[in-house]
Amino acid sequence: MTEPAGSAVRALSFGPFTVTPHERLVTRDGVALPLGAKAFDMLIALMSRPNQVVSKWDLMALVWPGLTVEEASLRFHIAALRKALGDGKDGARYITTLSGRGYCFVAPISQTIIPPERRPAPQGGLSPVKLPNRLQRMVGRDDAIAAVSDKLITSRFVTIAGPGGVGKTAVAIAIAHDLLETFADAAHFVDLAALSDSDLVITSILLMLGLPPQTDDPLPALLAHFHDKRMLLILDNCEHVITAVAPLAAEIFHAAPHVHILATSREALRVEGEQVYRLAPLAVPPDGSGLTVAAARTYPALQLFLERATASGAQIALDDANAAIIARICRKLDGMALAIELAAGRVEAYGLEQTATLLDERLNLLWQGQRTAPPRQKTLQATLDWSYELLSDTERLVLRRLAVFAGHFTIDAALEVVPDERVDRSHLFDAIDSLVAKSMVAPRPIGAMMRYRLLDTTRAYLLDIEPNDAALAARHATYYRQWLEQAGSTWAMVPSADERAIHFSALHNVRAALDWCFGTNSNASIGIALVAAAAPIFLAMSLLIECRRWSERALLAIDPSSRGSTEEMHIQAALGLTLMFTRGGSEAARAALSRGLAIAEARGDEINRLQLLGRMHIFHERMGEFDAALGYARQSLAVAEALGDAASIALAHSLLGVSLHLAGEHRDALTMLEAAWQGPGTERISTVYGFDHRNRAGISLARELWLQGRPAQAQRLARQTVTEAAQMDHPITLCIALIWAVSIDLWNGDLDGAEANIDRFIAHAESRSMGPYLAVGRGVKGELAIRRGNAAAGVETIRACLRELHDAGYELLTTTFNVAMVQGLLALGQIEQSARLVDDAIRLVEQSGDHLYMPELLRMKGRVLLSLPQPKSEQAEVYLMQSLDLSCRKGAKAWELRAAIDLAGLFAERGQREQAKRSLRSALDGFVERSDSADIRAASTLLRTL
Repeated sequence: MTEPAGSAVRALSFGPFTVTPHERLVTRDGVALPLGAKAFDMLIALMSRPNQVVSKWDLMALVWPGLTVEEASLRFHIAALRKALGDGKDGARYITTLSGRGYCFVAPISQTIIPPERRPAPQGGLSPVKLPNRLQRMVGRDDAIAAVSDKLITSRFVTIAGPGGVGKTAVAIAIAHDLLETFADAAHFVDLAALSDSDLVITSILLMLGLPPQTDDPLPALLAHFHDKRMLLILDNCEHVITAVAPLAAEIFHAAPHVHILATSREALRVEGEQVYRLAPLAVPPDGSGLTVAAARTYPALQLFLERATASGAQIALDDANAAIIARICRKLDGMALAIELAAGRVEAYGLEQTATLLDERLNLLWQGQRTAPPRQKTLQATLDWSYELLSDTERLVLRRLAVFAGHFTIDAALEVVPDERVDRSHLFDAIDSLVAKSMVAPRPIGAMMRYRLLDTTRAYLLDIEPNDAALAARHATYYRQWLEQAGSTWAMVPSADERAIHFSALHNVRAALDWCFGTNSNASIGIALVAAAAPIFLAMSLLIECRRWSERALLAIDPSSRGSTEEMHIQAALGLTLMFTRGGSEAARAALSRGLAIAEARGDEINRLQLLGRMHIFHERMGEFDAALGYARQSLAVAEALGDAASIALAHSLLGVSLHLAGEHRDALTMLEAAWQGPGTERISTVYGFDHRNRAGISLARELWLQGRPAQAQRLARQTVTEAAQMDHPITLCIALIWAVSIDLWNGDLDGAEANIDRFIAHAESRSMGPYLAVGRGVKGELAIRRGNAAAGVETIRACLRELHDAGYELLTTTFNVAMVQGLLALGQIEQSARLVDDAIRLVEQSGDHLYMPELLRMKGRVLLSLPQPKSEQAEVYLMQSLDLSCRKGAKAWELRAAIDLAGLFAERGQREQAKRSLRSALDGFVERSDSADIRAASTLLRTL
């Protein structure tokens, strides 16, 4: 700020020279001295500390704040200053050089008052505005700028806090430019980054304001200057001189009621009057599939990446695939603006995919940024060095040890893992509090629990400093093994995905611990126990490939002396289930499940024996060995009843109900499935067994309701089970619900509903690499094609599907697809092939035990006989009557109706109209009133024509 015209000003004198700091003027005997700006700043900096050595680093920081300059530049300007002053001529000594230490102003200084009439014309007045240029465009910071601006106007003192590289300075500069008019262009920016001495803080502010630096106590003069001024003062990068800045800012705030202070720091100043605004990283898309270009463009992190990459010369064709890659990069960099800019600058050289790969392999902390950036922001390494050097020794040690945690961790985890003889537990709280305050550790509430994490860039930096601490890694792995053992059994019973997310936040740490356990110089014994404890969470999240990989590694590492242990039992059980769902009915899956069951039986472990019996049941069911599956289900009920707890009995009811349903024992199946769906203990049938058995019982019950003449109720229950499975966010459970719901859609004749459900089924199966399920999805697509009149394509699709399923040992739906194939072959007029296929299908059912479909196969046999060039109506009637009779005896009202429709058609052709009507009326009588399905509509239409 300039003084009002006509007022006297203070000046400093030495020898024949008079210095007027406010006007940036030096005179010799009243004549203005031509002096460059840097030489003038250097003179003021040295005069502010007379007879004291000012190091070359401090001098460069004061003269070139925020910039890196060569020492040669400093020597050049010192030489120019000495020449202008005539230093050394005629015995005059003003500035001395102390080799290796710096420079010292040695001439006596006095203060004088210059009246207006003696003031020479200045070389140039001091502008009231001293701000760096703002960015041409700020990305994703409009809300932050608005929020801080409002706080600054109303509260006068705001600190923007956050980690290095998040964009605090850029936001502060943008705010200052926006508010210039509010402060009548009186805004001053003080960059404290280059200061290494807290004592220079006030001096640098005085220099920026053009005020004379005070030699003894400069604070009163500074406060007097501010007292009646209205201005905006920006104190940038306060963290390393915070002990001086904090009390100074508080003094200015109280002494100058019209001065507004905006500070930036990696930690709050923590003084009275301060309002803290935590600047968050730029928003990034959540992890998951399905990101589109339109959605990607709404995220500031992606916008910044694209702008900086394009500005660097990269050509990016933004499609959905590239948007997903950029999203992955931005997540990896935690939305940190500096890190994103540095990575975006590499795309022109490496390409988008290679840049992402390099980041996945190792965060490159040395990638160069803009040449004009402050030294601390030229690389991520420099930014992190800056923050790390500001910590105490204890904080550094704790921070390095916290780097063992991948993702979020709790304070309980830190208390168990971090302390040893070098770190006292009692001081750990203080260290973490301080690291949070300094933006080195990020806090985040998840549910009612506060969790913490290190940014990935920070963690990579710390692991470079201290990469191999085996004792720390062992404590970390042991903690998560114990925690999994204590809490893991409850995870799978949490019903919703949001609730489970609280428990699953430890998963990244489990993975990191497993990587260490099975790496070099590690501890495989801890790893084996950790895999056994982690298997339930992997299964509860349908992370089948991951579960299989770790299980296989653990089994290879098991010592022969440890065979038959509880750990091996759990790992074999997990491996068998994951192999089953990812590779089908392989011998490896059978061997793993059998081994796990044998260990459970040898150890007398009835609870885990029940779990293994359940998995053996589903394995044989998927293999098409339905009688064997029924045997395991009956064994499970015996074990559950011996255990006596409601949840075990509910599980066994589910297993047995499904087996009885597939065996065609509909009345007994209905009883078991209703007990498993809504009986006592059903709320605790969980995904710990690989999928939710209560949900599986519910969708099987829906099929039973349809077969027993209640199609509307069946449809409602099917939709309910699919909805509940989706809410669980458990792909295996959802796939099971969807594929059985599709069967009800097809039975009802709702082809659009079937297609919608099968598309969802395929998407979820693909997301978890469930190979057999993908083949099933294609098979259903073939059946839909046949139903819609494209029999040729549908038959070929089902043939290919069956070949793939046979190779995978997945035979659960073979009969279903055979029935569809027979219908397709009949539509194509390939009667002989359909005749052979239906005979083979009947024999297969008799051998394997899925008698559920026998009435349908007998009916199809009758239709084939009626379709021959020379129809065999008498034989056809026999098969249709057998289908009708079997359906009646087993309680399958829906199959009974289908057989009655075909019989009625046969009777009508013979002229036996009354017999046809009696057959149809008898079949329709068993349906719930106002029931509707394609078969009911067909029967009603036929009845009217009769």
